[in-house]
Amino acid sequence: MIKIVNVVGARPNFMKIAPIQREMVKYKHIEPLLVHTGQHYDERMSKLFFDDLEMPKPDIYLNVGSASHAVQTAKIMIEFEQVLLEHQPHLVVVVGDVNSTAACSLVAVKLGIKVAHVEAGLRSFDRTMPEEINRLLTDAISDFLFVTEQSGLVNLKREGILDSKVHFVGHVMIDSLIHFTKKAALSTIKQTLGLADHSYALITLHRPGNVDNRENFCKLLNAFELIERDIKIIFPIHPRSKKMIKEFGLEERIDRMNNLILMEPLGYLDFMNLLHSARFVLTDSGGIQEETTYLGIPCLTMRENTERPVTVESGTNILVGSNTDLILSEAKKILSGNEKKGKIPPLWDGKAAKRIVDLLFNC
Repeated sequence: MIKIVNVVGARPNFMKIAPIQREMVKYKHIEPLLVHTGQHYDERMSKLFFDDLEMPKPDIYLNVGSASHAVQTAKIMIEFEQVLLEHQPHLVVVVGDVNSTAACSLVAVKLGIKVAHVEAGLRSFDRTMPEEINRLLTDAISDFLFVTEQSGLVNLKREGILDSKVHFVGHVMIDSLIHFTKKAALSTIKQTLGLADHSYALITLHRPGNVDNRENFCKLLNAFELIERDIKIIFPIHPRSKKMIKEFGLEERIDRMNNLILMEPLGYLDFMNLLHSARFVLTDSGGIQEETTYLGIPCLTMRENTERPVTVESGTNILVGSNTDLILSEAKKILSGNEKKGKIPPLWDGKAAKRIVDLLFNC
C-alpha cells in the first residue's frame, strides 16, 4: 500500500487537489490522506468549497490560521512534522504556491519523504511576491515536478532541475473546471442577481500591491467607475479588499457606483457559473487567468507580470496593471466586440490528474 499525503492550505488549492484525490481513490494500492493546514480558513467558505468540489472531509486539520509569513510558515512546519512522523507516508503532494506548499515540502524533504509539486515551474520573476519565493523553494527540493505549460519546462531547465524529475501533464485546475461544468450550470446565482448571459463584467481583487496601496486601489476604482457606466460589474469581495476599503475610507466611492454589485465571496460552483457567462473579467488572481483562457473569455489582469505567460501568449489574457487608461481602453475594445481571441493550451484537456497519478503509481 502506497500512503500519500495530499496537502491543501487555502481555497485555490482545493480545485487542484480535488481531481487528484478523486483519481487516487480509484487505485486499490494508494491510500490518500488529506491534510488541511488551515492557512486560510473560513468555516462557511471551506465547507462550501469542499461540498462543491465533492471532496471528503480532511483527515487531518492543522488549524494554523492567519499570521505573518514567518509565524504562519513556522506553525505549519511544526504541526505538519507531527503528521508525517505519525503516519509515515511514502509521498507528500503539494499544489500551487501558498505558504503551506513551501512549508510542507521542506518538512517532508528533511524527513526523507519524497515530494511532488503540482503546478511546478511557473515564474513571475518578481521576488517581491511571496508566492514566487514559495515556488522557487518548492521546485528546488521536489522529487516530482508536474508542469502545466511550456514556460514551466523552460524555467526548470534554466534552474538546473533534472529532466527526469519534470513531467508536462496539463493543468488539474482545468480538470476541475471541466468536471464541474454541468453542475455549475445548475447554479441559480445569475437568476438571484437578475443577470443575463454576457451582460456583466466580473471582478476579483486581493493582491497586496493593489489593495494595500491606496494610490493603486484608487486607480483601479477610477477604472471601475468608468466601466460601470457601460456594463454591470459583479464584485465578490475578498476579505482583504473589504478591510482596505474601510481603512482607506473608500466606502462612499463604492456606494456611488450604482451598477456595481458588491457581494460576499462565492463558492466554487456559483463563481464558475458567473465566470462562464461573463462578458469579461478583471482580476489579479493567477488561476482565473487560466480558467478564462480555457473558456475563451477576455481577461484583463491587474498586474504588471504573470507567472502564467501562456495565457498572454496563446490565451485571452492581457496585462493592464493598475493603469486606469489602459484598463479602460481594453474594456472598451471588448465591449465593442474587438476583444483578444485565444486558444486552449496543450494538454488542458481534463486528464492532468490521471497523468499525475499514473506517473506516481508507476515510479
